[in-house]
Amino acid sequence: MELTLTPQDAEFRDEVRTWLHEHVRGPFAGLKGQGGPGTDEVPFDVEVGWERELANGGWIGLSWPAEFGGRGATLTQQVVFHMEYAASEAKNRLPNMGETLLGPTLIAFGTPAQQARFLPKILSVEELWCQGYSEPDAGSDLANVQTRAVLDPGGDGGADAGGGDGADGGEWVINGQKVWTSYGQHSDWCFVVCRTDPDAPTKHRGISYLLVPMRQPGITVRPLTQMSGGEEFNEVFFDGARTAAENIVGEVNGGWKVAMGTLDFERGASTLGQQLGYARTYQGVLTAAQRCGKADDAVVRQELARSYVGLEIMRYNNLRVLSAAAASGAAGPASSIGKLYWSQWHRHLSELSMTIAGIGGQVYGGSADTSPDVARNLTAFLYDRAHTIYAGSSEIQRNVLGEGVLGLPREPR
Repeated sequence: MELTLTPQDAEFRDEVRTWLHEHVRGPFAGLKGQGGPGTDEVPFDVEVGWERELANGGWIGLSWPAEFGGRGATLTQQVVFHMEYAASEAKNRLPNMGETLLGPTLIAFGTPAQQARFLPKILSVEELWCQGYSEPDAGSDLANVQTRAVLDPGGDGGADAGGGDGADGGEWVINGQKVWTSYGQHSDWCFVVCRTDPDAPTKHRGISYLLVPMRQPGITVRPLTQMSGGEEFNEVFFDGARTAAENIVGEVNGGWKVAMGTLDFERGASTLGQQLGYARTYQGVLTAAQRCGKADDAVVRQELARSYVGLEIMRYNNLRVLSAAAASGAAGPASSIGKLYWSQWHRHLSELSMTIAGIGGQVYGGSADTSPDVARNLTAFLYDRAHTIYAGSSEIQRNVLGEGVLGLPREPR
């Protein structure tokens, strides 16, 4: 696949380009390369303000069907948007888990009442969502979740009932702990994977998918200060927290299917835009090497060449996966190629950035020899350690590819 635009796609591209040019102003100007995961350098109200600016422009829910309030953009148009965004002077996006993860999940698995209650406020960025998956003993092995939810038929259900399946009246009472909950301290709601039948014959059964309001007495959020200095991640403790019985997505004890569906939405049209963003980062590293004279070093020059070749491989991998998605409607397990590749590539680039910055790169603020794009290289270097762990570790990605693409035997359990 090469990106060939129809006249309609070209018109859409011009609309995106014009809108970005007109709106990257005021408090959002001068934030190129800033914001997003791994850094607290942009105030959170500015992060959310930009998401609401995008919402007002009709750019939130781009891939959602029009009947659910989205734009109904084609795959090519979604790719165009992400590429134009990466090429603009716009700040890095705040991960909007309501838009990218929960919204598509509710469209696929939710009831009409849940869709009517939650989707509009996701589109307007009135309500922010976080993901309640990982636990201290359930990371890559998500089926090992121990957070419990018990139905209390006498609960009043609260005012935020969304109209779910399999639970008629009452409230779910939730006890347990989640960890690595991105932006949990700022979120209004959390989609939580809970164990609702501890006696189920297998770990994958007996799990339910609940929508839980975060601002209630039974929830404690404790930010985790990362070694990069940010506090994006959190521990979340549920101590008798409650949510309406109707706020269950899918069937009671049938949440594994829904949870896996959510993960399927995690990768897609943004991959080419991501590659363009990485190309911009690479250019900053290259400029830094040229400015301080290290581009003449044979080893550094070889590593710069290796990184450039990696960028091109990343691009072609992304095009191949998008071609498969366009042909079949879903990328399938082959999408793990992209996650496995870019996470390792970016770690290598941040290590190369540290080499080029020298000892000054080990101090917050960077070295005098670095360009503005690499001035925060220490923060990036520390944060990028997580790339090969979150959203499925590299080991998990290899298992998915081995079993789902190459047809190899399952790893012994």
